Formats: sequence, structure tokens, C-alpha cells
Amino acid sequence: MLGAAMAVAGREAMRRALLARLRGDVARLNAGDYAPLLAAFADDAVLYFNDGPHRWAGEYRGRSAIESFLGSFTAAGIQGEIVDLWTAGPPWALTLICRFDDWADDPRDGRRVYANRTVLVARTRRGKIVEQRDFYEDTARIAEFDRVLTERGTPGPADIAAAAGERSAP
Repeated sequence: MLGAAMAVAGREAMRRALLARLRGDVARLNAGDYAPLLAAFADDAVLYFNDGPHRWAGEYRGRSAIESFLGSFTAAGIQGEIVDLWTAGPPWALTLICRFDDWADDPRDGRRVYANRTVLVARTRRGKIVEQRDFYEDTARIAEFDRVLTERGTPGPADIAAAAGERSAP
């Protein structure tokens, strides 16, 4: 009985530590610094973003492609918050599920131009994310926000990758 209680307590302590780390990484992302979040991905990681008629649609394979995605995320002024985190599996091969709410305000007048709720599912290997899939509550909001960003001339992942001389998502 004591062993089971210690296992449950240990898993909860690990979840809380991961949640604190990820919230810190998202706070840095919100400030425009995506480096800590990028460091959480393995070199060969794949990020699958919701398909649709918008700049972020598709698959981002490898850390440089994911960097282009994160660069576009910060260029768009998107802010986010991890609401909660659930984990499953052994520490060396965790599956993470997190509720992530995101939004963006117009920098000219402060008006909210985008808000959505997301579930992120990530698989890890030896402490690094090897696969992440993003599921959005309302995908039409992403397309509408993309239209606003295009009108503003805000670069997308492909633009950022091209400027860096790399190929990004399709």
C-alpha cells in the first residue's frame, strides 16, 4: 500500500514539475522568446498542425521547421496559457496532453482579433518531444486570423523559413 501511494505521489510531483516548466516556457514564448520551447523538441521531432486554409496548416518535420513555426507564432503576436496537463506512460516515454488557450490582440488598438482553445498531444522520448499534434476547438477562427495577418503583412512559417534559407511546411 505504501509503495502504491509513493508511486501516485511521485507521478503527481512529476506532472507538477512538467507543468511548471511548460508554463515557464510559454511565458517566454509570450514574450517573444521561443528558444526554451524549441529546446524541448528532439532534432527529428514532427509537429502536426491543424489542416485548413491558413499559414500554419501541415506538418513541420525537424527542429528548423518547428523553429519557423514558432517564429511565425511569435511574429503574429499570439499569446497562450497552459490551463492543465495530463500525463501517461513511463518517464522515458511520456504522452502529454495539455489544454492550451491562445489569443491575439491587435497591436494598434488592443482589440482581441483571435481567441481559441486547443488540446496539444505530445509524445516524448527520453525527455524530448518527438511528436506533437494540435487540435483546435474552432478551426475557422484560425483561417480568419490568418486573413487578418495577411492583410497586415505578418510573415508565416514559410516566409520565415525562406528568409533563413530553409524549407518549412507545405
